[in-house]
Amino acid sequence: MFIIESPVYSDDRGYFNEVFQAEKFGRLGLAMNFVQDNHSRSNRDVLRGLHAQRNQPQGKLMRPVHGNIFDVAVDLRKASSTFGQWFGTELHAGDGRQLWIPPGFAHGFAVLSDSADVSYKCTEYYNQSSEFTLAWDDKDVGIQWPTPHGAQFHLSTKDANGTPFKSLEPFA
Repeated sequence: MFIIESPVYSDDRGYFNEVFQAEKFGRLGLAMNFVQDNHSRSNRDVLRGLHAQRNQPQGKLMRPVHGNIFDVAVDLRKASSTFGQWFGTELHAGDGRQLWIPPGFAHGFAVLSDSADVSYKCTEYYNQSSEFTLAWDDKDVGIQWPTPHGAQFHLSTKDANGTPFKSLEPFA
């Protein structure tokens, strides 16, 4: 998992930020082949996730293009030294920060601003039949989700009924 920071060039007209450049990412050891771009819009206190795919696990390069999110990944790779651990970070539109989440992680985010548009690149195609949801509030994982407004999260039915960590089959 990596936080990727790239320069933001600003002036009175706005800003410019190079989001992805294969050669530069390759020099960081992040050779990626993206096959799908996604864009979602969510309102304040919406929580999406924690999603993963059993077949065709996706690597994801995440960034908000409007608003602020708390982005989370949970390592589901059994052979990993960080198996079962989570990582979370705030991402703000326009700050030049992105989160690279390798295949084999469950992923989700919570919206901290009035709304957020999130754009992300994926290394594999979406495969609904192999998707599963890790419970966002699983006590064994222990994610410390921020609730700056004291509100409850708004969840889809699928996300509200995620599978407990102990019941999931890990990735090899």
